Amino acid sequence: MKVTVVGAGAVGASCAEYIAIKNFASEVVLVDIKENFAEGKAMDLMQTSSLNGFDTKIVGSTNDYSKTSGSDIAVITSGIPRKPGMTREELIGINAGIVKTVSENLIKYSPDVILIIVSNPMDTMTYLTHKVTGLPKNRIIGMGGALDSARFKYRLAEAMDCPISDVDGIVIGGHSDKGMLPLTRLATRNSVRASEFVSEERLNQVLEDTKVGGATLTGMLGTSAWYAPGAAVSALVHSISCDQNKMFPCSVMLDGEYGLTDLCIGVPVILGRNGVKKIVELDLNDLETQKLNESAEGVKKTNGLLV
Repeated sequence: MKVTVVGAGAVGASCAEYIAIKNFASEVVLVDIKENFAEGKAMDLMQTSSLNGFDTKIVGSTNDYSKTSGSDIAVITSGIPRKPGMTREELIGINAGIVKTVSENLIKYSPDVILIIVSNPMDTMTYLTHKVTGLPKNRIIGMGGALDSARFKYRLAEAMDCPISDVDGIVIGGHSDKGMLPLTRLATRNSVRASEFVSEERLNQVLEDTKVGGATLTGMLGTSAWYAPGAAVSALVHSISCDQNKMFPCSVMLDGEYGLTDLCIGVPVILGRNGVKKIVELDLNDLETQKLNESAEGVKKTNGLLV
């Protein structure tokens, strides 16, 4: 199993590290436009292999996509990251051109590749990838919902003062501060509704804290987070590579599911060997359906900024 990660910055390097440590991939290729940057990151990571006990080979490449040839999965993290005060949508102009060029280069050398999109605004970049590549919709996946759900579960565990392994929760909708929809009604602790443990007011605070999870970290760090995004990507790659059939909320192209068409937005999907095996339709109540539709309108508005 060969995996390419485009963009060797903090997020891309974290993706490569977590994928390598899990030891299911034979090779990870890091690609970056900065001379020797990806090569340096790859060398640094390889020097941890004897300490961390993995045999995955990690190589770097300065914009030479021939080294990515035969990749089964490719992760696109490249683009400018958020700075404090920026929205994900403000990144669209520069990142759209980058994602278009990168996806075309990847497919040139790996025509059967499955693409995982991390670059922001993620739902719109996932939609753009569909339009410029024409790949089957099962082979283009936006990562955002998996990350948002991890942040949701962190906040739920914090509110219930319990181990995070007890907690289950999911975030659907757009990967934006206003668009994401943490489903507090369905959140559980060992199959018991979270509402049995905390007040409605506290659950609403969890919801709001989850929605601004990325912005909170950007304000604290001065740039986008990288550990949790890298871990989210590695979980998706692992499920696909090892045909685990795990369910994650991901941004995928909808064709009537949830009453939505011609847009990519976060919904639960089953991930296996060929990418998206199934889109899972949740039984949403009226308010949740309304919120999802509002989120979809926001994503469509951002898609309209593509030129």
